[in-house]
Amino acid sequence: MALDSDKPLNSLGFAKDPADTRVVVAMSGGVDSSVVAAYLAEQGYDVVGVTLQLYDHGAALAKKGACCAGIDIHDARRVAEDVGFPHYVLDYENIFRDAVIDEFADSYLAGATPVPCIRCNERVKFKDLLQTARDLDADCMATGHYIQRKTGLNGAELHCAADSNRDQSYFLFSTTAEQLEYLRFPLGHLPSKDATRELAAKYGLQVADKPDSQDICFVPDGNYASVIEKLRPGAADPGEIVHADGRVLGTHEGVIHYTIGQRRGLGIGGLADPLYVVRLDVDAKQVIVGPKEMLSTRKVPLREINWLGDEPLMSRPEWTVAVKVRSTRPVREAILRPISETEAEVELLTPEEGVSPGQACVFYEQDGTRVLGGGWIWRGY
Repeated sequence: MALDSDKPLNSLGFAKDPADTRVVVAMSGGVDSSVVAAYLAEQGYDVVGVTLQLYDHGAALAKKGACCAGIDIHDARRVAEDVGFPHYVLDYENIFRDAVIDEFADSYLAGATPVPCIRCNERVKFKDLLQTARDLDADCMATGHYIQRKTGLNGAELHCAADSNRDQSYFLFSTTAEQLEYLRFPLGHLPSKDATRELAAKYGLQVADKPDSQDICFVPDGNYASVIEKLRPGAADPGEIVHADGRVLGTHEGVIHYTIGQRRGLGIGGLADPLYVVRLDVDAKQVIVGPKEMLSTRKVPLREINWLGDEPLMSRPEWTVAVKVRSTRPVREAILRPISETEAEVELLTPEEGVSPGQACVFYEQDGTRVLGGGWIWRGY
């Protein structure tokens, strides 16, 4: 359909009436995506809700806090019925297992600390689901993520959410420029989560008081090791807890029970100074521990980089940026030195503790809110 150039842009950035603008809303069944769908429907957009069944919802019904499971599919469907727009449930179990769960298990077994939520956005929601939205002739796809999409001189830009406490930019660094042109994030400008719940109450949504999910959706109780053992039987082989100086301090029941930087639950009490997990040797089945200063890292090697800057990544030998090496950490000043279009080294101006392979390192403008991309931490020095 040709656009009428005389029409003003609607709130989603299209030069046509909302009624002529189809929006697929990715609905998890939670309050955020439900508010997005109701908000856009109120504005008169042609809303289509889509929920992904990511794993056996029959087994997941009893798991509180699990998104895209049975109860959440029911909640999403109920919101669509109450507000009055079509809603579809798509079976993505096989895709989700192949693209997210299997890598999560293998990464954990390799001694890494994976972030499956990023992979889910990258490989499922913003890939297959986004293509489904295109197949439905949607003009764009909207989600309930707390992040802002702004239009810059060179196209769509990714910016942190207005509410820093809700910002999800760390989990969306791998969104490509092409995907960003198609995506919309209507909640990114809101001042707080309370504002979202107020909108939910205004629209009369039955999920208005639904708690936020706190864990990885397929690990709702936070017990990663039990999930790994089910996915990879025999993975929890016992081994030794070894001090960095070579002393054997005790035994463990499987490397999968430990993460870099862990202090509690090591089972090696009675020592004068606290010890932390500084390395996991999967092949030797050893958990290596040492003093806190051994966790300090200045240089961070990255691969699978997604770059969202205006200039090509390789156009400069180095970039002065701010970075996050974990979702819960504050941004730190750093120097980004590209090696190729997809590999780089980050030098932290102030050393960080507990930098772990499998986590992401996300780049931000040094003095702004713009997300410049990021990469995956893949080994230590």
